[in-house]
Amino acid sequence: MSTTNTRSPSVVEVSVSGAPRRGAVSRLVGRLGSGVLQLALVLVALFWMVPVLGLMLVSLRSEAANTNSGWWTALLRPTELTLDNYRALVGNEAITQSFLNTVYISVPSTVLVVGIGALAAYALVWMDFPGRDWIMVAVVGLLVLPIQAALIPISQLYGAMGVFGSITGVVLFHVAFGLPFAVFLLRNFFVGIPRDLLEAARMDGASEWRIFRGVVLPVARPALASLAVFQFLWVWNDMLVALVFTSPESAPLTVALRSQLRQFGTNVDLLASGAFLSMLVPLLVFFAFQRYFVQGVFAGSTK
Repeated sequence: MSTTNTRSPSVVEVSVSGAPRRGAVSRLVGRLGSGVLQLALVLVALFWMVPVLGLMLVSLRSEAANTNSGWWTALLRPTELTLDNYRALVGNEAITQSFLNTVYISVPSTVLVVGIGALAAYALVWMDFPGRDWIMVAVVGLLVLPIQAALIPISQLYGAMGVFGSITGVVLFHVAFGLPFAVFLLRNFFVGIPRDLLEAARMDGASEWRIFRGVVLPVARPALASLAVFQFLWVWNDMLVALVFTSPESAPLTVALRSQLRQFGTNVDLLASGAFLSMLVPLLVFFAFQRYFVQGVFAGSTK
């Protein structure tokens, strides 16, 4: 009788001598949560804010104080700060009218670009019609069209239409050149919306307009907020288009400050207050939509 020796399979033990060595970049990324690096990033951010702080302090100091010493001396002598510059600025009719003109240009341009861009992006993604792909190709092609190439033809067109020098012409120009980016951005976001969500709404009898207004827009709120912030900042800070298409009565704040630079050449405090006022409104808009803006920027990173 023979006996069979059954050997159990040997278990190979793998010894790990240690984790693989990381490079310098990996070690730096691993330390992003450390307090020292966070402090360094805060210091860098404060360094970038120095010009903003200087502009604000200059706008709050008198002409004599700005002439005799630098703006940083106000940090040690806060009694130098005054609101007289802003009172004088508000009393300047040209500046106040230009500020209102900037609002009249920026708000319609932003609302129209977001609204029309959302409708066009929805149609390009969720509606079937002939030439849809070619329209998207044309939209991408318009993204690379420089504004300077259209200034002369649009000026001739506005002259024939009778809108040259008016706020309407500037708004139309900003809407036309803002729509390609709006359609491109929102179209890429709408593609990520689950099709089942829209199909369920259609099975419940919802129309396309109802789906767009009740399903797509609430989901796309971060992308819409991001687009609104981008468009508003572009239009508010624009000076090239305004220089070409506006008249002195319809000029925005950027053009008004430039035109009065010679007048305010010796009054840096008044010019600084106007520049800071022009910068303050976009900052308030950005911080108001900051939460949605960050969500819209990183919306596609997890899909």
